[in-house]
This record gives sequence, C-alpha cells and structure tokens, in this order.
Amino acid sequence: MAGRLPDRLLWRLRDWLSCGAHVALRTALPRALLRHRVGVTEDERARLRAAVLAWGGPARLVDAVLHVDAAPEPAATFVEPAAGPGWDDTDLVLRALAPVTAGVTAIRRAWRSGSHGPVRIVLVAADGTADRAALAGAVQRALRARGEADPCVEVLGASSAGAPYHRAALAASEVLWRSSEGRVPSPTRAGLGAQAGELVGHG
Repeated sequence: MAGRLPDRLLWRLRDWLSCGAHVALRTALPRALLRHRVGVTEDERARLRAAVLAWGGPARLVDAVLHVDAAPEPAATFVEPAAGPGWDDTDLVLRALAPVTAGVTAIRRAWRSGSHGPVRIVLVAADGTADRAALAGAVQRALRARGEADPCVEVLGASSAGAPYHRAALAASEVLWRSSEGRVPSPTRAGLGAQAGELVGHG
C-alpha cells in the first residue's frame, strides 16, 4: 500500500503488524482502504481476505473495498540521487545497523518529493530467514528515535519485484550497505554535498 495510503497511517499499521496487534488490524486495514477510497486488485483482495479472516475479522469489510484492474502507477516522484540532500547522520545510523540485523542483505535510501521538502524512503532487502513485519517495525522505530515523524520503510524479499512505487523508489535509491560486498565507501561530508552510493539493481 506504499504510495496509496498516507505515510502516517501506513507506518502505524505496520507498527501494529510488527507487534502482532492483529485484533486492531483486522478492521483497521480494510477500513483505511475504504476511508481513503483505495482500490485493490483481485490478487491483493485475496491476500487481504486471507489475512483478515486469519485474524478473525469480517469478510464483508474486505468485499466492500474498491476494485482496480492493476496496481496504479505511483503518483509520487523521486529525486535523482545527485539532486537530493545527500548522506546524513541517519543514513550512517542505518548503515551501521544493517550488518547486525538478522536477515538484512541490503539497505538503500531514496528521497521522495514532498510538499514540505524531500521525504526519506528506506528500502530494506531481506532474505528468506527474516520476519519482514518485525524488521519493518524495528527500522521504523529506529527512524522515529532519529526524529522522523512518519517513517517510510519498505522491506522487500529477494524474489519480490515490488509494486510500481517500490520499483520507482529503487531506481532513484542509493546503497547504504549490502552484504555481498560489505559496506559501501564512506560518503564525503561537505555540507549537503555528498558522494552518492553505488546504484545496483534489486533482487
């Protein structure tokens, strides 16, 4: 639902998921889609129904969510790495955390254009051993501790191409760390000018 639900709502839903708050999620998630008039594809509806029913929620709420034939192209635009704010202290914290976090194979950061300035989007690649919900929650809480009011964290599996939003964010992202080659070279700190991380394909 990245790029389709508001950031503030999305991080809270993901935080509940990471904490196992399924009783809240079983109605909060479909109602959020209804309130914001977000449509889902048939595949998305099937997955939503499976989750909501597993949590003991009502199928009628899932059935009421609007239908779309395909996941929409992202309305958001992303800043090219060379034109963004560059590396900052939060990037360095994420780069330090990645090697000691189970299941993380790479961590990237993109900047999304926003009405109040660029918005940090953190993209975490995880292997099959990772609990992706718990991982998203942990990174979100780290960003909250760094002062991010509405942290935007996307955790993707190695075999997942992601939604159109994820692909657009990945195309504009910089690598902070990846397991295959260790840490990327340290950025040059000179005000907002910084050396861009290496761009790599996902998966």
